[in-house]
Amino acid sequence: MIETAILATDDPQALPAAVRIIRQGGLIAFPTDTIYGVAGDPFNPNALQKIYQAKERPDEKALPVLIGAFDQLIGLVSDLPERVEAIARAFWPGPLTLVLPKNLSLPPELSAYPTVGVRMPNLAFTLSLLRQTGPLATTSANISGGPNPTSAQDVLDQLGGRIDLVLNGGPTPGPTASTVADVSTEEIKILREGPISLSDLTRLGR
Repeated sequence: MIETAILATDDPQALPAAVRIIRQGGLIAFPTDTIYGVAGDPFNPNALQKIYQAKERPDEKALPVLIGAFDQLIGLVSDLPERVEAIARAFWPGPLTLVLPKNLSLPPELSAYPTVGVRMPNLAFTLSLLRQTGPLATTSANISGGPNPTSAQDVLDQLGGRIDLVLNGGPTPGPTASTVADVSTEEIKILREGPISLSDLTRLGR
């Protein structure tokens, strides 16, 4: 067990503390545009293992990555065709996770598959955080299969003593699932239905 610190998102120390913890290989939780997420450095295998351990998450499930700016795709993906970039720029930030060919230098703990899921969330604080920390491997801040966390207290109830820091931004809207689209090949495939349809994507991805 570790001591889990709590800081309000408007505390001047919140972002510096989060950046320090991520760089040290620790875990943080923070609000997104859906629920609270728990996150670590996607390039640090030890940090990724901590996410699986904290959540009691099956390690065959890949971890998605949140980014705060388009240039953060560098180092995450091996290829970004113009048609895929057009889709991303049209719908990010927002409820669209794109499954892309991963950079082969990424740790297998992030994804054992040839792809990685990436999203840019639509919340000002989260974008500011991501622009300072860099990309973050992020998944729901709960015990695997547990209730979706929509408050800092929800996170503490499940992950208190397992992660380093919770950034308290008040209640979040709740689990509105993003559309998950595999754009790693020429054919766009919807892996999870969400607010953005296949026709929306194919119109831009031609």
